[in-house]
Amino acid sequence: MNKPKHPHESGAAAGVPRPSVIQLAIKEKSALYAAYIPIFADGGLFIPTTREYSLGESVYVLISLPDDPQRYPVAGKVAWVTPAKAMGNRTQGVGIQFPRDEKSQALKLKIEDILGSHLASDRATQTI
Repeated sequence: MNKPKHPHESGAAAGVPRPSVIQLAIKEKSALYAAYIPIFADGGLFIPTTREYSLGESVYVLISLPDDPQRYPVAGKVAWVTPAKAMGNRTQGVGIQFPRDEKSQALKLKIEDILGSHLASDRATQTI
């Protein structure tokens, strides 16, 4: 006979590690341009890190944007990994895809507003 679960136990959460927390402070528009991932429909950012992550891993990111005192929390997922010693001298790190929610949509629009005409630039980025 199955014993009822304690109300604070969650079968799905049992054994699942909590997402790691990354603080990302972007101080300049050029750094934001280099990190922004416009190909993700819901937005995303490249985060330089030497920590190893797996594709699909959940991460919680606190993002600070240039000239903005507010920090924006995003519960994203690792959508790609740039390993150490990647070709083309690419910076090691991860691409975080924003979730499909209103807060992330507002953040995506804010980032695109800050970048403005830079989005059409063909300058190299850390992403694509």
